Amino acid sequence: MTEAISPDLKIEPFGSHHNRAGFACGVESLDRYFKTQANQDVKRKINGVFVLVDPREPTEVLGYYTLCATALAQGDVPEAARKHVPRYPLVSATLIGRLAVASRQQRQGLGALLLADAVKRAYASASSIGSSMLIVDAISEQAAAFYEANGFICLPDSLRLILPMQAIAKLVES
Repeated sequence: MTEAISPDLKIEPFGSHHNRAGFACGVESLDRYFKTQANQDVKRKINGVFVLVDPREPTEVLGYYTLCATALAQGDVPEAARKHVPRYPLVSATLIGRLAVASRQQRQGLGALLLADAVKRAYASASSIGSSMLIVDAISEQAAAFYEANGFICLPDSLRLILPMQAIAKLVES
Protein backbone atom coordinates (compact mmCIF):
# COMPACT_ATOMS: atom_id res chain seq x y z
CA MET A 1 0.00 0.00 0.00
CA THR A 2 1.30 3.44 -0.93
CA GLU A 3 0.61 6.48 1.21
CA ALA A 4 0.40 10.11 0.09
CA ILE A 5 3.69 11.94 0.46
CA SER A 6 3.92 15.53 1.64
CA PRO A 7 5.87 17.91 -0.60
CA ASP A 8 7.46 19.26 2.59
CA LEU A 9 9.59 16.20 3.35
CA LYS A 10 12.84 16.88 5.15
CA ILE A 11 16.07 15.04 5.69
CA GLU A 12 17.65 15.51 9.09
CA PRO A 13 20.25 13.89 11.32
CA PHE A 14 18.94 10.79 13.08
CA GLY A 15 17.91 11.33 16.70
CA SER A 16 16.60 9.22 19.54
CA HIS A 17 13.08 10.58 18.94
CA HIS A 18 12.88 8.85 15.54
CA ASN A 19 10.88 5.60 15.53
CA ARG A 20 13.37 2.86 14.70
CA ALA A 21 11.09 -0.04 15.58
CA GLY A 22 8.49 0.93 12.96
CA PHE A 23 10.92 1.06 10.03
CA ALA A 24 10.92 -1.75 7.46
CA CYS A 25 12.33 -1.60 3.93
CA GLY A 26 12.13 -5.28 3.04
CA VAL A 27 15.88 -5.93 3.24
CA GLU A 28 16.61 -7.66 6.53
CA SER A 29 20.19 -6.37 6.92
CA LEU A 30 19.13 -2.74 6.35
CA ASP A 31 16.16 -3.06 8.72
CA ARG A 32 18.28 -4.73 11.41
CA TYR A 33 21.00 -2.06 11.16
CA PHE A 34 18.53 0.79 11.56
CA LYS A 35 16.64 -0.84 14.43
CA THR A 36 19.63 -2.10 16.43
CA GLN A 37 22.85 -0.37 15.39
CA ALA A 38 22.19 3.13 14.00
CA ASN A 39 21.75 4.82 17.37
CA GLN A 40 25.01 3.34 18.71
CA ASP A 41 26.89 4.31 15.54
CA VAL A 42 25.75 7.91 15.87
CA LYS A 43 26.69 8.06 19.56
CA ARG A 44 30.12 6.57 18.84
CA LYS A 45 30.60 8.79 15.75
CA ILE A 46 31.09 5.76 13.49
CA ASN A 47 28.49 6.82 10.92
CA GLY A 48 26.43 9.88 10.23
CA VAL A 49 22.83 8.67 9.92
CA PHE A 50 20.29 10.86 8.14
CA VAL A 51 16.56 10.22 8.02
CA LEU A 52 13.76 11.30 5.71
CA VAL A 53 10.64 12.40 7.57
CA ASP A 54 7.29 13.97 6.83
CA PRO A 55 6.77 16.99 9.13
CA ARG A 56 3.18 15.83 9.67
CA GLU A 57 4.60 12.75 11.45
CA PRO A 58 8.15 13.80 12.40
CA THR A 59 9.05 10.62 14.28
CA GLU A 60 8.10 8.24 11.45
CA VAL A 61 11.13 7.42 9.29
CA LEU A 62 10.40 7.13 5.56
CA GLY A 63 13.99 6.34 4.63
CA TYR A 64 17.56 6.73 5.77
CA TYR A 65 21.18 6.70 4.65
CA THR A 66 24.57 6.60 6.34
CA LEU A 67 27.84 8.38 5.56
CA CYS A 68 31.35 7.75 6.86
CA ALA A 69 34.95 8.33 5.86
CA THR A 70 36.84 5.63 3.97
CA ALA A 71 39.66 5.17 1.45
CA LEU A 72 40.13 3.30 -1.80
CA ALA A 73 43.41 1.86 -3.06
CA GLN A 74 44.66 3.74 -6.13
CA GLY A 75 44.78 0.50 -8.10
CA ASP A 76 41.05 -0.01 -7.51
CA VAL A 77 40.07 3.32 -9.06
CA PRO A 78 38.59 2.68 -12.52
CA GLU A 79 40.49 4.11 -15.47
CA ALA A 80 37.57 6.41 -16.30
CA ALA A 81 37.87 8.09 -12.88
CA ARG A 82 41.66 8.23 -12.43
CA LYS A 83 42.04 11.68 -13.96
CA HIS A 84 39.66 13.01 -11.29
CA VAL A 85 41.44 11.70 -8.18
CA PRO A 86 44.90 12.26 -6.68
CA ARG A 87 47.59 9.68 -7.35
CA TYR A 88 48.09 8.71 -3.71
CA PRO A 89 48.34 5.03 -2.71
CA LEU A 90 45.07 5.44 -0.79
CA VAL A 91 42.46 7.85 -2.12
CA SER A 92 40.28 9.55 0.49
CA ALA A 93 36.56 9.01 0.04
CA THR A 94 33.14 9.19 1.64
CA LEU A 95 31.10 6.00 1.86
CA ILE A 96 27.34 5.75 1.59
CA GLY A 97 27.19 2.68 3.81
CA ARG A 98 23.45 2.15 3.62
CA LEU A 99 20.47 3.71 1.87
CA ALA A 100 16.92 2.43 2.38
CA VAL A 101 13.32 3.51 1.83
CA ALA A 102 10.39 2.18 3.88
CA SER A 103 8.50 -0.53 1.98
CA ARG A 104 5.22 1.37 1.84
CA GLN A 105 6.99 4.43 0.39
CA GLN A 106 9.06 2.72 -2.32
CA ARG A 107 8.77 3.60 -6.01
CA GLN A 108 7.97 7.25 -5.28
CA GLY A 109 11.39 8.78 -5.91
CA LEU A 110 12.43 8.85 -2.26
CA GLY A 111 15.59 6.84 -2.92
CA ALA A 112 16.70 9.48 -5.43
CA LEU A 113 15.85 12.19 -2.90
CA LEU A 114 17.97 10.49 -0.24
CA LEU A 115 20.82 9.95 -2.70
CA ALA A 116 20.78 13.60 -3.82
CA ASP A 117 21.01 14.70 -0.19
CA ALA A 118 23.86 12.26 0.50
CA VAL A 119 25.77 13.55 -2.54
CA LYS A 120 25.30 17.19 -1.47
CA ARG A 121 26.26 16.43 2.13
CA ALA A 122 29.37 14.49 1.07
CA TYR A 123 30.40 17.31 -1.27
CA ALA A 124 29.89 19.96 1.43
CA SER A 125 32.02 18.03 3.92
CA ALA A 126 34.78 17.21 1.40
CA SER A 127 36.40 20.63 1.76
CA SER A 128 36.57 20.19 5.55
CA ILE A 129 37.76 16.61 5.88
CA GLY A 130 39.12 15.83 2.41
CA SER A 131 37.35 13.37 0.16
CA SER A 132 37.99 12.91 -3.53
CA MET A 133 35.07 10.58 -4.27
CA LEU A 134 31.83 9.11 -3.04
CA ILE A 135 31.71 5.29 -2.79
CA VAL A 136 28.76 2.96 -2.45
CA ASP A 137 28.68 -0.82 -2.07
CA ALA A 138 25.38 -1.71 -3.72
CA ILE A 139 23.43 -4.45 -1.99
CA SER A 140 22.24 -5.98 -5.28
CA GLU A 141 22.44 -5.69 -9.08
CA GLN A 142 19.19 -3.71 -9.00
CA ALA A 143 20.66 -1.27 -6.49
CA ALA A 144 23.85 -0.99 -8.59
CA ALA A 145 21.71 -0.08 -11.62
CA PHE A 146 20.06 2.68 -9.55
CA TYR A 147 23.44 4.18 -8.68
CA GLU A 148 24.73 3.84 -12.26
CA ALA A 149 21.61 5.64 -13.50
CA ASN A 150 22.59 8.44 -11.13
CA GLY A 151 26.11 8.86 -12.52
CA PHE A 152 28.16 6.43 -10.43
CA ILE A 153 30.91 4.40 -12.13
CA CYS A 154 30.89 0.66 -11.42
CA LEU A 155 34.19 -0.96 -10.46
CA PRO A 156 34.94 -4.05 -12.56
CA ASP A 157 33.45 -7.34 -11.33
CA SER A 158 32.00 -5.65 -8.27
CA LEU A 159 28.92 -4.05 -6.77
CA ARG A 160 31.13 -1.17 -5.61
CA LEU A 161 30.55 2.11 -7.43
CA ILE A 162 32.20 5.52 -7.22
CA LEU A 163 31.40 9.10 -8.09
CA PRO A 164 34.40 11.49 -8.16
CA MET A 165 33.98 14.78 -6.28
CA GLN A 166 34.95 16.63 -9.47
CA ALA A 167 31.86 15.15 -11.15
CA ILE A 168 29.77 16.06 -8.11
CA ALA A 169 31.13 19.63 -8.24
CA LYS A 170 29.82 20.00 -11.78
CA LEU A 171 26.37 18.84 -10.65
CA VAL A 172 26.21 20.85 -7.44
CA GLU A 173 27.70 24.08 -8.75
CA SER A 174 25.71 24.23 -11.99
